Amino acid sequence: MTNIFNHQLRQVILLAVIVLLGILLFSTLFIFLPGILGSITIFILTRKWYFALTNKRKWNRGLTSLLFILSFVVLIAIPVYFSVLIVSPKITLLLNNQEEGIKTLEIFSKKIETFTGMELFTPANAASSVKNLVSYLPSFLNSTVNILANLLLMFFLLYYLLCRGKTIERYLGHIIPLKPQNVQKLAIETETMIRANALGIPLICLVQGVFAAIGYLIFGLKDWGLWGFVTGVLAFFPLIGTMVVWVPLVIYMYSVNQNISATGLMLYSIIVTGNVDYLSRLGLLKKIGNVHPLVTVFGVIVGLKLFGFIGLIFGPLLISYFMVLIKIYIDEFASRKPTSTISV
Repeated sequence: MTNIFNHQLRQVILLAVIVLLGILLFSTLFIFLPGILGSITIFILTRKWYFALTNKRKWNRGLTSLLFILSFVVLIAIPVYFSVLIVSPKITLLLNNQEEGIKTLEIFSKKIETFTGMELFTPANAASSVKNLVSYLPSFLNSTVNILANLLLMFFLLYYLLCRGKTIERYLGHIIPLKPQNVQKLAIETETMIRANALGIPLICLVQGVFAAIGYLIFGLKDWGLWGFVTGVLAFFPLIGTMVVWVPLVIYMYSVNQNISATGLMLYSIIVTGNVDYLSRLGLLKKIGNVHPLVTVFGVIVGLKLFGFIGLIFGPLLISYFMVLIKIYIDEFASRKPTSTISV
């Protein structure tokens, strides 16, 4: 009896030490979590191609890993380069012309006050709003260092995930305390959700950016291609992402007396662009990975809160894990009927 107690005590102490070390490591490396999750995402998306090239065609593992990493560097670098090239002049213009932004808000506020009797912006809070936006931009741009660090870590981890992928998968399958079929369920759910979100969300952004650009063109907005591109990028954030673009544009159009065009763009953005976001986000993700719409919506909310940008992919995965683990728990424990040792 004493030996059993000592064994259980050692087990509890060891588990406590493991949990404490895990918490310490997680809290320390939390800033690099986007890079870690990004490497896992790319590995899951490319593992079949990589294994086909290295196992069937006998390509060199290290060189193939470097080829995959180089391909993703190019895929990431090109959009980022053109984004900076297109958007940076507008940011510079805003930084250098704060008075114009304040004046625009004041004119728009006066128009709204004429129709509704409600004053949206006083000269004081209009100036405060513009200054807050301008003060936020440098901090946003300064986060580039953090982004670059996460990108470097992502590709560093991706190299080892690709080279040692089979070994890592076998190790995870061995240490997860579940039946083999339930471990397989987790693996399938992970691949399905990551594939649905990592492939589906960029497609949604592309579709929404195109529809938004068409609206900007129809209602005579200058630089409609630029604003369509920005709308597509911000469409990563559901519900409010596109509003960050079209609401200020509508305000500006009202301030320069383009009332009919501004009203048309506002209605178009609410009815067309907004519904394209809703229908494509829920419909396309469900088609790619049979993802339930509620999983998508609540997953994005949870993911953005926990992980930031990469949470758009891993938030829905957490919701799916929760539901799958309930099923696994029922299969592992609740479905087992206890055998009675008492005879009546």
